[in-house]
Amino acid sequence: MADFETGLLHLAQSLKAMRQERGYSQSTLAELAGVPRLKVVQIEAGKPGVAVAAYARVAAAMGGEMRVVPQQRPTLDEIRELLRDDLA
Repeated sequence: MADFETGLLHLAQSLKAMRQERGYSQSTLAELAGVPRLKVVQIEAGKPGVAVAAYARVAAAMGGEMRVVPQQRPTLDEIRELLRDDLA
């Protein structure tokens, strides 16, 4: 799975959890966001063909926002430490 697909799945899971925490049905959320219910289904499945604007509308309808956050990757020192542990 490509990195972007993993990111979409995390976003999808977060949006679904947010919807469920608020007690919204998919239909209710669709109405609040101004998108068809099928679009909410696709968003919650993390479909890459859905426009970013639709993801943003759904997030905004629940009082959320979308942000771009750099992935955390290990530093060179952390990698060296892991390699040292493996060789020991």
